[in-house]
Amino acid sequence: MNFSQPHRNFRVAVVLWACVFSSFANSQKVTPTDLARLPKEPIAFSAQKGLATKGFAVSTANPLATQAGYDILQMGGAAIDAAIAIQMVLTLVEPQSSGIGGGAFILHHDGHRVEAYDGRETAPAAANENLFLNLQGTPIPFNEGVASGLSVGVPGTLSVLELAHQEHGKLPWSRLLQPAIELAVQGFRISPRLHAALLETPELKNDEVAARYFFNSAGSPHPAGHLLQNPELASVLRDVAAQGSKAVKEGRWAQALVDKVRQHPLRPGAMTLQDLAHYKAKKRAPICFDHSVKKTSQAFTICGFPPPSSGALTIGQILGILNHTPAQDLSFAQGLPTSDWLHFYNESSKLAFADRAQFVADPDFVKAPGGQWQTLLNPTYLLQRSRLIGPQSMKQAQAGQPVQAPSAWAPMPHQTEHGTSHISVIDSWGRAVSMTTTIEASFGSKMMVNSMQGQLGGFMLNNELTDFSFAPKDNLGLPIANRVEAGKRPRSSMSPTLVFHKNSGQLKMLGGSPGGAAIIHYTSKLLLGTLNGGLNVQEAIDLPNFTNLNGPAFLEEKRFPAQTIQELKSKGHEVIELPMPSGLQAIEVTPSGFFGGADPRREGKVMGPAP
Repeated sequence: MNFSQPHRNFRVAVVLWACVFSSFANSQKVTPTDLARLPKEPIAFSAQKGLATKGFAVSTANPLATQAGYDILQMGGAAIDAAIAIQMVLTLVEPQSSGIGGGAFILHHDGHRVEAYDGRETAPAAANENLFLNLQGTPIPFNEGVASGLSVGVPGTLSVLELAHQEHGKLPWSRLLQPAIELAVQGFRISPRLHAALLETPELKNDEVAARYFFNSAGSPHPAGHLLQNPELASVLRDVAAQGSKAVKEGRWAQALVDKVRQHPLRPGAMTLQDLAHYKAKKRAPICFDHSVKKTSQAFTICGFPPPSSGALTIGQILGILNHTPAQDLSFAQGLPTSDWLHFYNESSKLAFADRAQFVADPDFVKAPGGQWQTLLNPTYLLQRSRLIGPQSMKQAQAGQPVQAPSAWAPMPHQTEHGTSHISVIDSWGRAVSMTTTIEASFGSKMMVNSMQGQLGGFMLNNELTDFSFAPKDNLGLPIANRVEAGKRPRSSMSPTLVFHKNSGQLKMLGGSPGGAAIIHYTSKLLLGTLNGGLNVQEAIDLPNFTNLNGPAFLEEKRFPAQTIQELKSKGHEVIELPMPSGLQAIEVTPSGFFGGADPRREGKVMGPAP
């Protein structure tokens, strides 16, 4: 591929396109009502230029979080130290996306090895495969499951950060909580994106604590620029600074969390204090695969997160299948993907997402095909899958057979995925953290934890259990791999990524994005733009977004020529244009230091010492 500089200035929506994707995910059709719910006056953002730095670099989804990470690195902190400070600030300033009431995946590179830290939420011990079924044995409406106690998984963010800090941190844990504590006390200005998210989430007013915090006495969300203080969160973080994750796994904060889940007025959950106390973060072997670029004869090793994330496996399949198609020889036109290239990308994505639905789930509960996940990335298997791609759309792909034994699982039906935030950090020692963190939907389960001491604020709880399949079996009774089970971690699309030069083993770049299932495509775009197209990370981030979840081709609205769309339709694709607000944060290694990029579709910022 030959990428040229993409168009720089464009208007994009800042509110998630989950309302439209939700319709596709459950019925595979987008209705006029769904389209009417899209924001009418999206906030304008201009693409950034990226930032060259020397010494270290940090890129996050919010300027206040980036500043916190920068300050920690300036005082000699390690990459994981900065990530901890960033996450605590994001809990405060980006409560719709991530926080200490959710979970996270961390990829860490210490200059020699890649380690994967799993802080994914777990299902409570009392949960079973019928969690989201009504009395008639059919799945409840998806949105009813989200805004309920049923959806809340046992949080893992604090535990996984604590584990990674124990192994790689340099500054004291308590010091890393101070930026967020100070901001929570002093207050922060509500950003346009947070205000827009509040406008789109009136359900928050059903939670007394959240309503009192986010809305005024007239029931309207606080406006952009409003100074918002969170003394309750400051109290929580002071205890976390002193006690570590134990502060929220035991004691008054744990009791407040459990009470919130179990006392939901409509659909209470079954989480217990024992569930919180017994949660443990895990270390897993990362998924790594090779990626070759024919035009430049360059070879890279790409490392990502293993199951329960589907991210690295699905990205590896998309890139591997695509490399066996004519797409590798096609050029982009005026910085944009052509209809031919998009055709091959969409077909490759369908094949990969079909396998994702069939095989991927928590590896502690579900065995990989043939006993190892690398069977899904076997070059011979990917070549076979690529031969299913013809000149016309296959409409919808079926899962493959990577090993001779047939699958024991039924494919999971499409369901909505939302949310998240991404953090990319490289410290002065060259250690790197690529971390994707989430509470799932915008504002998670729409429930805010408060110890009921009369202080304003608190922290949001996740709705991560809605990443499980609501239906435990298919119509024939065959079990779905990603069904609910006690103690199980729901399948994720989060794709924190590290890229290395294959021959030297030196780090080339790191990145990731929020965006639900579209995370996989946003991260694939970053990889294809930089590795195949020769763009810097900011230019690759600025490329228009394109997504396929094994159905229609989604294109970022107003970014593709009408001719491209028409040609794609002539190849049999159903094309739907949508606002697609990715949140890519990426850093690449340069001869003089680093170069960072932040997604212009959100409020991200890159910082580091000037060269």
